[in-house]
Amino acid sequence: MDNRQALGSWLSGPRAAAEEAGVDFGYRGQQLGLPEEGPGSIARPGRRIGALAVDWALCSLIAYGLITHRYGQTSQNWAVVILLVLSVLTVGTIGSTPGKRIFGLRVASVRGGRLGLVRVVLRSVLVCLAIPALIWDRDGRGLHDRLSGAVQVRI
Repeated sequence: MDNRQALGSWLSGPRAAAEEAGVDFGYRGQQLGLPEEGPGSIARPGRRIGALAVDWALCSLIAYGLITHRYGQTSQNWAVVILLVLSVLTVGTIGSTPGKRIFGLRVASVRGGRLGLVRVVLRSVLVCLAIPALIWDRDGRGLHDRLSGAVQVRI
């Protein structure tokens, strides 16, 4: 292996290097029994980030309009609290937040069906902490989804 190949494998990451060596990882969601494309398949990162941006903007707007405007407090701290409440209420009842609904996503249990209330609360708290949502596995599921037994799928 010459220096260019070694540098190229380092830049593209361990997954690309393993795939070049002949390791077959399959598609995202294959280990969970989900389809590769279409409804029920794993949600792609772009859609998930877009949904979170819509939810955050909505919560920031609510925090500013209801709390900050009247009481002169910092709106971003309240936006996190509103995001937690929004996530628990909407994911716990209909399976998706307003942002997820706009982007055609739904949160489901890896066993199928809806998440229970305890798992919804755990997932929502971990999303508000942010760090668990930034650590992904090979299927593209965040640590918050893994710990709560959830998966974000396309609808």
